[in-house]
Amino acid sequence: MRFIVILYLAIASNVATQAQVDISNVLQPLINSHQGDVAVAVALLNQDNEIQIAWSHNGDRVMPTASLIKLPVMIEAYRQAATGLVSLDTLLTLDETDKVPGSGILSEHFSAGAQLPLRDAIRLMVRYSDNTATNLVLDVIGLDSTAIAMNELGYPETQIHSKVYRRDTSINLERSKKYGLGSTTANDMVDLLVRLERCELGSTKDTEAMRTHLLSCDDTGRFPRFLPSGTPVAHKTGAVNRTRTAAGIIYAPSAKIVLCVLTDNNKDESWTNENAAHLLCANLAKAAFDFAQRTVRNSDDAQPDASVSEVLRIGNSGELVETLQRTLNAKFDFELSEDGDFGPATEAAVREFQTAHSLPITGTVNAETWGALGELVFGSDVSVADPEVVNAETLPLDPLLDPHAAPQVTARAYTVVETETGIELSSFRANERLPNASTTKLMTAYVVLDLARKRPELLDETVTISLRAANTGGSSSGLRAGEQLPVSELLYGLLLPSGNDASVALAEHVGQELGTGDPYDAFIDAMNEYAKKLQLLSTHFVNPHGLTTEDHYSSAFDLAKLARAALELPMMRELVSCRQHGCRVTSVDGYSRNVIWYNTNRLLRQEGFKGLKTGTTSAAGACLVAFGERDGKSRVVVVLGCANSDARYADARNLFAWSWREGPAAR
Repeated sequence: MRFIVILYLAIASNVATQAQVDISNVLQPLINSHQGDVAVAVALLNQDNEIQIAWSHNGDRVMPTASLIKLPVMIEAYRQAATGLVSLDTLLTLDETDKVPGSGILSEHFSAGAQLPLRDAIRLMVRYSDNTATNLVLDVIGLDSTAIAMNELGYPETQIHSKVYRRDTSINLERSKKYGLGSTTANDMVDLLVRLERCELGSTKDTEAMRTHLLSCDDTGRFPRFLPSGTPVAHKTGAVNRTRTAAGIIYAPSAKIVLCVLTDNNKDESWTNENAAHLLCANLAKAAFDFAQRTVRNSDDAQPDASVSEVLRIGNSGELVETLQRTLNAKFDFELSEDGDFGPATEAAVREFQTAHSLPITGTVNAETWGALGELVFGSDVSVADPEVVNAETLPLDPLLDPHAAPQVTARAYTVVETETGIELSSFRANERLPNASTTKLMTAYVVLDLARKRPELLDETVTISLRAANTGGSSSGLRAGEQLPVSELLYGLLLPSGNDASVALAEHVGQELGTGDPYDAFIDAMNEYAKKLQLLSTHFVNPHGLTTEDHYSSAFDLAKLARAALELPMMRELVSCRQHGCRVTSVDGYSRNVIWYNTNRLLRQEGFKGLKTGTTSAAGACLVAFGERDGKSRVVVVLGCANSDARYADARNLFAWSWREGPAAR
């Protein structure tokens, strides 16, 4: 394999050896601190795609891939299209039997009979890691074709073993048992990505298409997490219980960082943003980025005296790219779309401009190219006043700070409500419709407990965890398909660990008595009916757990109203204030086991706080619906879209403290 050959050649050079020692000193401590098996490979490329530094840890160790194997599947699909074996325009028809659980949007949001081109199925497979789309792609290109192609390319350990969630289709049962969906090595994945970046796996057009797919990957919790905002990352990730993976290309200003992180047997199997393996990926990416900035310099970056120092290249986007495109069009008669995306057309125009002006032909806009472009052409709406006018202007000031005003917080929206009366003591954008993550589960529990108030025996009914419930992504109660427990116990699994699996299981079970058709859909309909009854005017539910999807939203004020109503239901206060709960589950297979759930709400560690529910997704940010009591007064505080998990608790505490000290009802 080329990467290993380059690695060995690099070791022969004293300079490269020292560089490897340096990068090892940066990355190895992060790897050593992780509780689980880790394999890492990294290559730093200059803008001519020459490897400057290569390093690996367990680089040849065969590891499970989880959904990372979809990257080689994408490559094989484009290879087949290039040879005419398949057409990217072929329409694929979605059948109900094609739908599988887990990540993606096809199974939940598309009806049987829907059609989409193979090209779009590949896009869904990479952007959303769509499992159903992946199986549709595999049906077209052949299940065994990826392994065959990877073997021909020199990567015999890079294989996909079966369709996703279809172990019965396995073409290698032993490897399926050992590695799951797919397998690879860190060295293989890095070498594959280096060859992709060099256009060695397809034409320039196909390479750009595949790069665009990878740049669109919606996982921001791993490689992109700690990188500077706007850093392009062409990547793919994978996750199953004990396996978390990521591989991709980070387009740093000074280098292209090709990185693969494979982990298995992880102690932390959680599905939160704070998962240890996800943080390892994020920290390794940031460490490699910082190392590259210190170590690898490109000739086109070394122009400190130029008036414009920012380097633009393929994959960048934003206002400066739009200005570049507008300048090339206005001053040099190009016909670029002024969309702010630095794609192949913009790169080709830059190369043509560099050729015409006898500049190094890099396709990147460095200081020398900025200088040759001259004065930039900004949009027609940009108007800058004369400096004398600007400097003479007296700017208005906001009023003096009100010492009695509610504290400033990081939350995108919040409200503070007096529990007994519903009086709103303070708020900010409280009626704005926002993603609300797992605070959704307050309504899930509300529906169940309100029905139980009318029919108490519901709480004693046995719920059997379905495959759909067990395979629901995100935070989990850890229940397995076929396991059984009473509704009353499952409510703890819903509200304490914020079990998405529990929410689906409750919806499927309780929905059976709510109408005809799919019980799950009937339960969602009931959630929306309850929202209407409670006059939650800025709320709509699409699922019972709060994972991000279109048309699923609420508002801070609506959630406060829901919380006040929920606190009136029998058992609700007990559930939302419980810090830990254990129960015994049985299985249709005959075994039984004990489980324990811990409440995600950290406010419960402090006297005076009694619930209610946390929620976190990338779209929603960190959210919290909280209930507190002090000196005979009680409040509901809702914060949505906080900066991070710590911030939501700080925001909530500050708002509670203000409401008890300065709020209208306190005076």
